[in-house]
Amino acid sequence: MTVVVDTTAAIAILTSEDEADAVMRVMAESDTTFMSAATLVELGIVLEARFGVAGAGVLERFLRDAGIEVMPVDREIADLALEACRQFGKGRHPARLNLGDCFTYALAIAIDAPILCTGDDFTQTDAQVALG
Repeated sequence: MTVVVDTTAAIAILTSEDEADAVMRVMAESDTTFMSAATLVELGIVLEARFGVAGAGVLERFLRDAGIEVMPVDREIADLALEACRQFGKGRHPARLNLGDCFTYALAIAIDAPILCTGDDFTQTDAQVALG
C-alpha cells in the first residue's frame, strides 16, 4: 500500500499524540510513503514554530527515518489543489481544508492513494483515508 502523509500525521508522531501508534503502524505497513513538497513546507513551518531553529533538524530526521519521499508540485497537482480548495476549502465546505491540506489531497487523488492523517477533515471529502 502507498500512503500520502499529511502534516497532522507527522505532528502526531513527533509530539506523541494519542494517534501516534496508529499512524506509525500504517507507515510501517506501507510499501511507499509520499508527502507533497507543499505539505513539507507546512510541516517545516509548524515544527519551527514549536521547536525554533531545531525544527529543521527534526523535520529532516523525521523524513529520513520514516522513509518519506517528497513529491514535487507540478501543474497537475497545482490544478487538483485549487479544485480541492474550491470544493472543500475553509468557508466553502465542512471539511475546511487549508492550503497544506489541499496539496495533500491533490497528491492523494493524483496517485490514487489514501491520506494518512488525524482528525476528520479529509473524511469529509471524497479522498481515501488510511485511518478512519
